Amino acid sequence: MKEKYYEVVITPSKFKDEIESFLMDRFFNGIEERGESLILRSEEKFDGLIEELKEYVKALEEIFDTKVDLEIKVSEKSNKDWIKVYQESIKPIEIGKFYIRPSWYEKKEGKIDIVIDPALAFGSGHHESTRSCVRAIEKYIKKGDRVLDVGCGSGILGIVASKLGAEVDLCDTDPLAIESAKENFKLNNAKYNKIWQGSANLANGNYDVVIANIIADVLVFIAPDLKKRANTLILSGIIDKYKDKVLQKYKEFDLIEEIKENEWVTLILRKGVNGK
Repeated sequence: MKEKYYEVVITPSKFKDEIESFLMDRFFNGIEERGESLILRSEEKFDGLIEELKEYVKALEEIFDTKVDLEIKVSEKSNKDWIKVYQESIKPIEIGKFYIRPSWYEKKEGKIDIVIDPALAFGSGHHESTRSCVRAIEKYIKKGDRVLDVGCGSGILGIVASKLGAEVDLCDTDPLAIESAKENFKLNNAKYNKIWQGSANLANGNYDVVIANIIADVLVFIAPDLKKRANTLILSGIIDKYKDKVLQKYKEFDLIEEIKENEWVTLILRKGVNGK
């Protein structure tokens, strides 16, 4: 662990939910919400991510014909001071039959144990979209199912599916996410079949279930690839007001269930009985 880490505090005047979704798709160490601000922490500099964010906000301004004030404050801090605060902030979370915990907590009797140690972050599994995805996986994935986790990030959703006895493939466009997922599968004594850098367009064959916890715009963009591969889709990372936009792109599939938590929604879709 390095002696220093970087903290960036992002405070937008508008589109906080959209900006959080954008950041979640590119930053895997977790995001803390504090009032109207979003706080990210990493041992690596944020220069590239900040430039991408500015371009995204510029696109939002053009699309919605409005001005967005974006306050960004970057500071360098000591890891020595942060570690204790960080560990005290991360709490285990219980979702259905699963107990997701950092390694400094003990496992819980009677629960399926999953260990995720996010680096300098508020832990994986704590965001609404992740929690609702875990609930959907528990309900709709069964032993022996062939599952693809698209945009796998830390690999937590693939690990959940694997613990249920599914045969899991994973992919992500970010090479750091691929390495993180591999490490977390090993940490949890979980197995995956294949993992690759890229998206669903590189997959082979069909899957019983395809999971994609990304953001609405990306779900719309990659819809042809996901529809081609899936019998059942678990789509998450969707802000409620964009739900209809996503459903329109997947209209060949039947909406089985919505799992909503605050402004976030997870959609469970199944290929129509007539194979439309």
